[in-house]
Amino acid sequence: MLNIITYTLGPVLTNSYLIADNESKDAVVIDPADEGHLIVADAEKKGFRINAVWLTHAHFDHMGGVGELITELGYDLPVALHSDDMPLWRAQGGAPFFGMQINPGPMPSIALNEGEILSVGSYQFEIRHAPGHTPGHVIFYCPSEAVLFCGDVIFQFSIGRTDLPGGDYNTLIQSIQLKILTLPDNTRLLPGHGPETSVGVERVNNPFIN
Repeated sequence: MLNIITYTLGPVLTNSYLIADNESKDAVVIDPADEGHLIVADAEKKGFRINAVWLTHAHFDHMGGVGELITELGYDLPVALHSDDMPLWRAQGGAPFFGMQINPGPMPSIALNEGEILSVGSYQFEIRHAPGHTPGHVIFYCPSEAVLFCGDVIFQFSIGRTDLPGGDYNTLIQSIQLKILTLPDNTRLLPGHGPETSVGVERVNNPFIN
């Protein structure tokens, strides 16, 4: 069984995810937004070993907890990010623009690319490049569990911002059409903000794509 634990953290209530294979106890953190110690404490309580951090994109509210998480773990972790978002990562994810400073943690060492496969224990995740919110935004799709971690591409009845540097509305809509709406209707969408939804629900009800 794939265990998915959601934490809503940080100044803009970002959804961070701890995902783990209950059999092997291997785990990964997607978008640790803040308060990395909370995620580490929960993982340790459940007997999970965190092996990597996967970033959907490099905005500060999705990576602000990386540094603390790794410090709390006491061992180094690879951080995965698409190369097109490295300039944003180097700029602290835009945090200074909002009058904030963050500790981005170690430089990402895994470059995420379209079509590659990542694993958490026995579960495989397909990387889909879905730009528009940021140039290097990716989403993580697990076909066997019918679940997609979609970051800030699509939300319940809404879509990601495109007014920040690197955003583009037409590109985002194309990403949604090609990388999300091509999935089965029963695919769970676990977004970067707000409640869970599904491909089928958004296909019918999302005003931005209808």
